[in-house]
Amino acid sequence: MKFFSCLMALLLFLLQAVPGLSLPEDTLRCVGYHGFCFHSKSCPGPFVTFGTCSRRRKMCCIDTTSNFHTCQAEGGHCVPPEIKCLQQQVGLCPHRKWKCCTEL
Repeated sequence: MKFFSCLMALLLFLLQAVPGLSLPEDTLRCVGYHGFCFHSKSCPGPFVTFGTCSRRRKMCCIDTTSNFHTCQAEGGHCVPPEIKCLQQQVGLCPHRKWKCCTEL
């Protein structure tokens, strides 16, 4: 798995370095959250839907058995950075700079 992660990082670097060959923004966001792009309209288990890939033609799916959990699955709410949380917790939000809060 570590080899695959290194290979993906190298591929992303090379695709960003060559003009016109970069990945779509939604695909980069998905890969940035350790997600995978699937052709099907729903994610197979143990994956959960986390957005889209390839300019909304594929589904971004995140493995729920990994250490990367979505905010809503952990009982939180995704909020923009300007909102202050009374209690913040670990969890992924669809927008990279947003944070996961249990209480606002």
